[in-house]
Amino acid sequence: MLACLDVAYKDDRAFAACIQFAHWTSDTSFRNAFAQTETAASYQSGAFYLRELPALSAVLAELAQPPQAIIVDGYVYLDRSGRPGLGARLYEALKGNVPIVGVAKTTLRDDDWSIPVLRGVSKAPLRVTAIGMDQAEAAAHVRAMAGAYRIPEMLKKVDRMARDFATRSAQPATLR
Repeated sequence: MLACLDVAYKDDRAFAACIQFAHWTSDTSFRNAFAQTETAASYQSGAFYLRELPALSAVLAELAQPPQAIIVDGYVYLDRSGRPGLGARLYEALKGNVPIVGVAKTTLRDDDWSIPVLRGVSKAPLRVTAIGMDQAEAAAHVRAMAGAYRIPEMLKKVDRMARDFATRSAQPATLR
């Protein structure tokens, strides 16, 4: 079982979503999970994990068993020297028991450490980094993920789920 995770924000809350699916090439999920936390920190360049990690940890706690690998929207490492990004921090929080694959849509300046992955007809690569799994293997898995376009279908779905969860949860209750 694999899992894609993402977080959306509304006011002072973080809304995490998780899609669980069977194989790298799956186009359907078999279970979804959600968690809501207070926003732990404001956005800080290079310290994105401070904002995302509490919500990701909360949604992972909703799973009956740990996934075989987790895919996150972002980098595992922020530079060639191995400065930890969100993926590395999540790996550390999970005590190194679950491989993490980072799929970044935006290239960090001077990025020469990630593997560029072109999907569909896009000329803009995704940037793949990994920990607990060979980085070339992770890039091949991302390349093979379901979806005809640049962003793999499961990553698009989990992004949409997190945003929808934030929107629904932030709506005031209706009076009856």
